[in-house]
Amino acid sequence: MRLNWVIAFTLLAGSAVMPTSATSDFSNNPISRFFSRNDQPLREYRALRRMHAFSEKPGKYEAWMDAWTELKDGRFSYEIVSERGSDTVRSKVLRAVLAREQELINSGDSGKGDLNADNYEFAEGARDADGSRVVQMKPRRSDVLLVDGRAVLNERGELMRVEGKLAKNPSFWTSLVNIVRRYARIGGVRVPVATETTAKVKFVGTAQMDVVYDYHTVNGRTVGTVTAAELPAPVHSAERSGSTGGVK
Repeated sequence: MRLNWVIAFTLLAGSAVMPTSATSDFSNNPISRFFSRNDQPLREYRALRRMHAFSEKPGKYEAWMDAWTELKDGRFSYEIVSERGSDTVRSKVLRAVLAREQELINSGDSGKGDLNADNYEFAEGARDADGSRVVQMKPRRSDVLLVDGRAVLNERGELMRVEGKLAKNPSFWTSLVNIVRRYARIGGVRVPVATETTAKVKFVGTAQMDVVYDYHTVNGRTVGTVTAAELPAPVHSAERSGSTGGVK
């Protein structure tokens, strides 16, 4: 059971947290105006990430973790500042998710999950009942970093959320993995602000992980009120110079 739970989330970590990219040529696509817009890219940030993972069986597999996460000079690092709940979920899921993200970014593989023409085919979809614009997303390959689903834009054509199922299940143990990633403009930059992931795991049932991002700085600009002084000192820190995702 423990192995099934771990596989369900650690292998999809990158698809849960990667920011969007609009660097590819969409000149022949009917929705090119959105994906070719010259938005300021997310180059660096510091954010407090609040993570919660649990199974449908209350209490047995459930844990919480807060961690400072930072992207700087193309490198991702993290510092765990508080954690509670199941030792198994904390060590084998939540910490493993952070380590997996560090591995993807620091190895240069994070672009495999970007929203661009190299990874997806896009098509105009019917508008939602509230008038939101919908863009259907079809992955160009079967990959755990890609989402088969749709992007939802607001009336100004700005990305609000991406939702769907993983293009490839992380393992034999998972039959369905659904993801909702929510975005907002902070400090003039479109960034992910929340992720909700559910997975059907054999012998465990439904497992879920929710992540919320509270940004302190975006591209060198202070944008939030969360400060390190408000939280305990880190209890685990990722090596800033390492690329394997290990923690001290």
